[in-house]
Amino acid sequence: MAASLKLPLVPAAFFGMVLGLSGLANAWRVGARIWQLPAVIGEVLTFVTVAVWLVLILLYLLKWMVAREEAFKEVAHPVQCCFIGLVGVATMLVAAGLLPYSRIGAETIFLIGAAYTLAFSVWRTGGLWQGERDIATTTAVLYLPSVAGSFVTAIVGAALGFPEWAKLFFGAGFFAWLAIESALLHRLLTGPALPLPLRPTLGIQLAPPAVGALAYIGVIQGPTDILVHAMIGYGLLQALIMIRLLPWITKEAFSPAYWAFSFGATALATAPMRLIERGDTGPVSQLAPIVFIAANIVVGIVAVATIRLIVSRKLVIGWTDLPPRDAGAIGQG
Repeated sequence: MAASLKLPLVPAAFFGMVLGLSGLANAWRVGARIWQLPAVIGEVLTFVTVAVWLVLILLYLLKWMVAREEAFKEVAHPVQCCFIGLVGVATMLVAAGLLPYSRIGAETIFLIGAAYTLAFSVWRTGGLWQGERDIATTTAVLYLPSVAGSFVTAIVGAALGFPEWAKLFFGAGFFAWLAIESALLHRLLTGPALPLPLRPTLGIQLAPPAVGALAYIGVIQGPTDILVHAMIGYGLLQALIMIRLLPWITKEAFSPAYWAFSFGATALATAPMRLIERGDTGPVSQLAPIVFIAANIVVGIVAVATIRLIVSRKLVIGWTDLPPRDAGAIGQG
């Protein structure tokens, strides 16, 4: 007798969960160093991040194996395609989390993630440059392949001891950010309003200055300068704008798309904390505890809402049948 198994069709956007969780784990690790917060919280969050990453990697690979048509639809989609870059970004962040436990393992995972991220960024950006796009599909997801990918490569590369390579990737991410932001703001200011399902993607807008600040802190030596403070300041402005837009954005019911806010929020919390580590005693040191608490609230709310979707079996909409196996064979293990 054949047994039919169902596979959830996990979209690449789900890897945003890994970004938010890893960002919060890193914030707690820094908090343990500068404020003597419980170190165990950062480590528990790190292993939760790794577990979520492993599950998503497995499901995403299975999607390509048994539901390739659906996977190619995602690649061809003008918005969803950019989320595919998160696979590599999430992988590099997992490598950073595992660094205290295995340098060889961390370096291996990082190199795989970095190679994937760079290759996808070049391929996706090359496609974008060819034009023929509907302006309505121009959203903050455009940051993901080149900006998020380059900044995270710089952050993790510097942590692993490759500062000169990290500087190159910081430059790639920084100038890609400036170029894409100008195009995105032009679309937001002059184009049609974002449709409801796309409004949560605006949360990604918070990430470039905050993640860029972390990348810059990682690649510079000695005291910090005006540029990193400027990026944090711009990130705080973006956060205030997001708060002002929340009633407009949350007209869309909760979905995993709201994880778009998490990576920027946790990066914006961690950057001032890293400056405190460097001896900064200015305004960022006063703002750091407030932003850290806010980041925990953001990730906590999104995580609880996601768990509720899992419990109610509404997290994943699409499913496909796995190749049937013999029920007796399954029972034998």
